[in-house]
Amino acid sequence: MKELIGYADFQKLELRVGMIKKAEHVAGTDKLMKLQVDIGEKDDIQLVAGIADSYSAGELIGRNIIVLANLVPKKLKGLESQGMLLAAVVDGKSVLLTIDRNAEPGAVVM
Repeated sequence: MKELIGYADFQKLELRVGMIKKAEHVAGTDKLMKLQVDIGEKDDIQLVAGIADSYSAGELIGRNIIVLANLVPKKLKGLESQGMLLAAVVDGKSVLLTIDRNAEPGAVVM
């Protein structure tokens, strides 16, 4: 079993609805996709995610996803990822966590 965390630790996570505006495969990689995501802020954020083996760039644009928006940025293959999308792994492939109704980018996930 994983380590349990308290509610105060969970409250530190800033989960938001994000809408993917641009997507492109990261050259020289099998799995990385570079995404521009609207999370309701002044500027879009850039995410680098290992989902290219499950999704094409074209099928990602316009999708609403769940984003961990307050993660410390990290460089992947020289590209800065400014958060993390949430996905499950099913039969070895990524499956994006989405919402079942329309919500504006930036809506808080509770």
